[in-house]
Amino acid sequence: MLDFGFDKIALIGAVALIVIGPEKLPKVARTLGHLFGKAQRYVADVKAEVNRSIELDELKKMKTQFEDAARDAGQAVQREVHATSSALESEWRGSADAWSGGGAAAGEALPTPTPEYRHPKKNWRLKRGATPAWYKQRHGVRTRAQSGAARVARFRPPGSGPRR
Repeated sequence: MLDFGFDKIALIGAVALIVIGPEKLPKVARTLGHLFGKAQRYVADVKAEVNRSIELDELKKMKTQFEDAARDAGQAVQREVHATSSALESEWRGSADAWSGGGAAAGEALPTPTPEYRHPKKNWRLKRGATPAWYKQRHGVRTRAQSGAARVARFRPPGSGPRR
């Protein structure tokens, strides 16, 4: 931008004082200040818009690269799954042929399948209910639910009534 030193600004101010006059100089200076501020804001807005458009272009490029990489990875996974499933299918057919082709006697039973996981179905509410009341009271387990207002009223010192 333009490079103004103190001596150049002082010379411009002296010429403006002579040409414009001392009565109108403050108003003109104020107007020039407003215009200069608007120009600075306009330049800053243009710079921000250019930066945003550059960032948007970069993001679009990154998005297309990411989509291409994801598509390639998906195709690679699909090919691997297909190859594995075909290999598994061929092994399955081979083992089925071995089982039915006399590899096992007709009277032999198939091996037992592995047991599945079953949730133990522990009911914590039932366990809580089986705990004796004296144990709950000693260890601070709440047996009755109270609202916040009821708790405040319960523990309010005696003699202090409700506030109004």
